[in-house]
Amino acid sequence: MNADIQDLDGKIIGSVNLPKIFLTSFRPDIIHRVYHAIATHNLQPQGRDLLAGQKTSAESWGTGRGASRVARVKGGGKRGGQAAGVAMVVGGRIPHPPRSEKKIRKEVNHKERRLALASAIAATAEKYIVSLRGHKIPDERNLPIIVNDDIQKISKTSKLLEFFLSINLGDDIERVYRSRKIRSGTSRMRGRTVRTGKGPLIVVSEDNGVGKAASNIPGIDCVLAKNLTVTDLAPGSQAGRLVVWSKSSIGNLPKPLLEVSNLIET
Repeated sequence: MNADIQDLDGKIIGSVNLPKIFLTSFRPDIIHRVYHAIATHNLQPQGRDLLAGQKTSAESWGTGRGASRVARVKGGGKRGGQAAGVAMVVGGRIPHPPRSEKKIRKEVNHKERRLALASAIAATAEKYIVSLRGHKIPDERNLPIIVNDDIQKISKTSKLLEFFLSINLGDDIERVYRSRKIRSGTSRMRGRTVRTGKGPLIVVSEDNGVGKAASNIPGIDCVLAKNLTVTDLAPGSQAGRLVVWSKSSIGNLPKPLLEVSNLIET
């Protein structure tokens, strides 16, 4: 399987023979499983104080007062006589609080993880799958998009935007800008104010400045080929992200993917 190599102006300057992982069959079920397993590795265990909601002087009045036997705060004042210390009242304990001992980390087999990564890589070369994810691709554009290693030296955001326009990906960049949404409510207090869609992914073998340039454009990410994971290629467990490869990045993919040919299913 061959693919064209372009320069920063969008001109074809050669071709490259792609490895066999680009022929891997599409397995969205395995990609979904591996994605959610890897996502648990970033979760932090959390628990609650064992006495939360129970630090009170509340005690039941018993029978004979014509009132329910729920525990009530002793004394007078605003709080006196109010129910406390149980789960059904305001300010009471949580019925089943989260515990820090709970196992939230999920593991996945090595071969299954490699198959998911290989399948996600192969999906980036299928125009139908990439378009199904929502990316705007011109009719004349062939996938995968491979560029010479000059892309790794781009250090200015303006130069990177000019590059995307030269390869006719301006519509996809505009789609990401229009997808930005300002949230309201609790999410704004927790650092999740802006929701942004996912744009093209840049895969390089060496980051000589392109990562910093890409960080200033919403939705565009840059990752080293050796660190490529399913979470990069299939955000939200949906494969088919639009990827721009540097020429040397294909040879720097993890060796198990390049050497093992039994990942390909017929």
